[in-house]
Amino acid sequence: MGQMASGGTFTVPRMGSFRRVLFGYKPSDVDTALAVRDARAWALEREAEDAVERWRAASTETARAEEELSSLSAMVIEREREIRGLREQVAEATARHDRSIASLEAVSTRLEEIQSQARGQATRIRMKALREAVEVGRRAQELTEAQQAIAGDPSEAVSAAEADVERAVKGLYEGIVKVEIGPFDDFSQLVGFEDAAGQIDGTSEISVERFSEGRATISMRLDEPVELLRELEERSPLEFRVRRMADDNVVLDVDDESGPDQRAA
Repeated sequence: MGQMASGGTFTVPRMGSFRRVLFGYKPSDVDTALAVRDARAWALEREAEDAVERWRAASTETARAEEELSSLSAMVIEREREIRGLREQVAEATARHDRSIASLEAVSTRLEEIQSQARGQATRIRMKALREAVEVGRRAQELTEAQQAIAGDPSEAVSAAEADVERAVKGLYEGIVKVEIGPFDDFSQLVGFEDAAGQIDGTSEISVERFSEGRATISMRLDEPVELLRELEERSPLEFRVRRMADDNVVLDVDDESGPDQRAA
């Protein structure tokens, strides 16, 4: 008989183990060997079938894994497409934002230019009105001086008066000039106006002599002739009107129509 090996397979006895008889090998030994061969073949068939089943199961798992991988790949591609779309939308929104900022800056610049032109125009109108008023005063003074000339020779007084009038007509100031202005909403507005006046070329000294009930008197020393009203109009953060104008002092009223916000700008 064949013997079962430790691995579960049958072993066939070697041919030398068959006992010989008169006409060959002993039939019982041959039958036993054939039976062992058949058993081993059956075992191999079972192993082959098991291997085929395992292969089929592995193939099924592989196909399922490939399907899942394909599905995940499709999801990844879709997500990448969505991300690209979102990035394009963000870039477009950023570009629109930048264009909006540029437009706002352009509009703001244009508004500042318009405001500066309007203030310059207002200054020219006011200066024209002041010149006309000074011209009327000058003519009145000439009539008065002509009447006084009958009693004496006031040539020196007339020359000095004409010099003051000429300087007032041109809007030029020099030396110590007092500027009264108000009302201010708070002290910070006074500081802003003082800083603006201090930036005028030719100003060597500036100080606040008086600040009461919202109005202030500022003393300025001008080392050279300065168009004071025009310079203040261009530099001051406040809108103002000229109440009175003399050769050594100016009285200004802050424009209430501009509103507190504008005056504090």
